[in-house]
Amino acid sequence: MPLTDDLNSLSAAYRRVRAFTEQLCEPLEIEDYMLQAAVEASPAKWHLAHVSWFFETFLLKPFLPGYAVFHPRFDYLFNSYYEQTEAGFWPRPERGLISRPTVSEVYAYRHQVDEAMLRLLADCPAEHAETLQARLAIGLNHEQQHQELLVTDIKYNLAHNPLRPAYRADLPTAPVRAPVPLTFTAFEGGVHSFGAQPEGQGDSNPSSPAPSFAYDNEFPRHQRLLEPFRLADRLVTNAEYLDFIEDGGYQHPGLWLSDGWAQIKTQGWQAPLYWEQLDAVWHETTLGGRRPLNPAEPVCHLSYFEAEAYARWAGRRLPTEFEWEHAAADRAVEGHFVDAARLHPTPAGKGALQQLFGDCWEWTASAYLPYPRYRAVEGALGEYNGKFMSGQMVLRGGSCATSRDHARATYRNFFYPHERWQFKGIRLAEDLA
Repeated sequence: MPLTDDLNSLSAAYRRVRAFTEQLCEPLEIEDYMLQAAVEASPAKWHLAHVSWFFETFLLKPFLPGYAVFHPRFDYLFNSYYEQTEAGFWPRPERGLISRPTVSEVYAYRHQVDEAMLRLLADCPAEHAETLQARLAIGLNHEQQHQELLVTDIKYNLAHNPLRPAYRADLPTAPVRAPVPLTFTAFEGGVHSFGAQPEGQGDSNPSSPAPSFAYDNEFPRHQRLLEPFRLADRLVTNAEYLDFIEDGGYQHPGLWLSDGWAQIKTQGWQAPLYWEQLDAVWHETTLGGRRPLNPAEPVCHLSYFEAEAYARWAGRRLPTEFEWEHAAADRAVEGHFVDAARLHPTPAGKGALQQLFGDCWEWTASAYLPYPRYRAVEGALGEYNGKFMSGQMVLRGGSCATSRDHARATYRNFFYPHERWQFKGIRLAEDLA
């Protein structure tokens, strides 16, 4: 049957999203595709193949009659963590050990998947249209997540090199200046609704590849009580975090959670990831190479432990994810995203509630837990979010590596509290008496 209007729109989005992944890889040398400098930082080649595996596994194999897989063992090599698929998966820490298939073979794999996907979308059986549309929306958002991981993993892998090579030497830089003064916006308490709206009722990003899309961990919509609070109008800056360092923040155990202090002792942290002193001057490694620290830029690449310790030192706290969502709910999804091709957080201007979207993911004080009445979807796709609701913290807002049309006020990102390689920053909050 011909595609519905929605599927036609998704078909165009499919082409666009897939092309952008390959565009992000254009600055890489062939040697860069294999790097894996940490367990969490996968090789670029693996990302390119894994997102194709997703479409092959969840759409092409079940819905395209006669589809022949590119290679019978790719379902093992490029599965990430889905236990309910038959093939199992190659260990995550060893993704950088896979020299074959070659980069050119991985691109050939992507192009076969693309050709087959477009055939499927052009002639979708009516009885499968709704399921295919839902899975395609997940697949597009999944690929956008991996585009962000691709950017941050490339940064980590290249920064591990003592030469500090640039991913792109032509990236723009912000003028060096002092930060704008820190101000706060007050919010009344009360009972408010949180989480994604049912389809067709708003609260989505209208420019998204699937405008009504939200992940299952954003549902169901529910109510919570908020006490009155104030939220900082911008992110914490490099200059402010440097004050914390110079005041001995990394030497005072009383500022730190127990697990955070253990990280300080075992990992030797004395500054954010990518910071280093050269001739007594602080520098930061960026995707454009190493450069002197800009005091007005948001501090980023912090663990939850560092964000929480800084907030305590500053006499304030981190917001809950619900305080953040309440503040962001009626605001446009605007900010510095990967689309702007800056690939680094940008200083805030003056005004209320700057930088809510883009620049840096914002640590919240909320553990990553299910909403009331949450139910994961059945089957392997139910492993996408639900099985990680243990030991992680929620972040909100997106970063300079996130696509603008992937962000929304209800989006719940989550990471382990010790992880630093994503663009993660701090927004302060405080109680109102």
